[in-house]
Amino acid sequence: MQEIVDRLSAGDAPADIARALLLPYLNHAATMYESGYATAPDIDAAMRFGCGYPIGPLALVDAWGAQAVVTGLDKLYAETGDELHQPAAVLVANAEQGRTFAASVDAAGADAPQLRHSIERVGVVGTGTMASGIVEVFAKAGYAVTFVGRGEDKVAGVVAAITKSLDKAVSRGKLDEDGKTAVLARLTGATDRSALADADIIVEAIAEDLDIKLELFADLDRIAKPGAILATTTSSLSINACAAATQRPQDVIGMHFFNPAAVMKLVEVVTADETSVEVDETVRALCLATGKHPVSCGDRAGFIVNALLFPYLNDAIRLHEAQGTPLDEIDEALKATGLPMGPFQLLDVVGNDVSLAIQRSLLDTFGHAGWRPAATLERLVSEGKLGRKTGAGFHAY
Repeated sequence: MQEIVDRLSAGDAPADIARALLLPYLNHAATMYESGYATAPDIDAAMRFGCGYPIGPLALVDAWGAQAVVTGLDKLYAETGDELHQPAAVLVANAEQGRTFAASVDAAGADAPQLRHSIERVGVVGTGTMASGIVEVFAKAGYAVTFVGRGEDKVAGVVAAITKSLDKAVSRGKLDEDGKTAVLARLTGATDRSALADADIIVEAIAEDLDIKLELFADLDRIAKPGAILATTTSSLSINACAAATQRPQDVIGMHFFNPAAVMKLVEVVTADETSVEVDETVRALCLATGKHPVSCGDRAGFIVNALLFPYLNDAIRLHEAQGTPLDEIDEALKATGLPMGPFQLLDVVGNDVSLAIQRSLLDTFGHAGWRPAATLERLVSEGKLGRKTGAGFHAY
């Protein structure tokens, strides 16, 4: 941690680049906390487990010092006049009063969430990479899982994908053959949604298309037994809209897994306006039971991770456009602060089309002019240069 602080405090050009991009990110995290949208531990955990960052943003503010962050933001705000660079009130207060975000957390901590609903059988709708990973997560945790696909070939594909993953675990000594057999025995594939009638929770992981999801939730409302929890893995669509498609909005919630689901520890547990507290607590407890780390937030564009990550990525593109700083220099400057990837490397991994869609949704929701998608991002998407999946993006592959 001290090495990161020392790097950010240096007087060289790479440190200038890192400060220019990380200070607004830290400010945004402080604003998110200040608004009550998420707790300090959840904001920090989201970025650590969702992005692989070595330290969460609010913990970094504490380590660097709120005064150093405020001073840096004041300088940036004087240069840009961008409201997003004006220090959040909570940062100013922490600097003036010597407070930390860590000190704001109750030392006793919150009680661990409990299963307020009995969960024995899990249903999953979908057969893609995310759905297969979620099926594997629950089956490895000991739950009987029924998953539904559009055809027998899709269903077989899920079993094949999970078998391949389990074989890797066996070859690495993380699982034995008996364990593999037990996991596979918990799987039941089906092509008819009615097979989900006895599930205690149903998690959908189908296409990110609101009309398709609304049709599904209306159908699940018809099929699922009373009291069953209906969860969506959406990363960008309205959970309130999904809930409104049912007669049980109190039982609808978001479970945003990160890809690959079998590996990534984070799950953003997203409550809609009418989600019951019992459903919220049960889902958080279920995440813990499967070895995941749940963080809580409300139904708002970007949730925690995307809302903090993509403005930072957009700022990196704008910095390149404004100053002509080479992409590699920006990537290396940020990696030197402990980040696993530079911003342009990450954009190409995520996909520039996905990044553009998320940035547009954030702009629509929050209206900050500074979050308008960078021109270069718009251009690359229009040219079909989407990143690694097309062989060219900000970098060539």
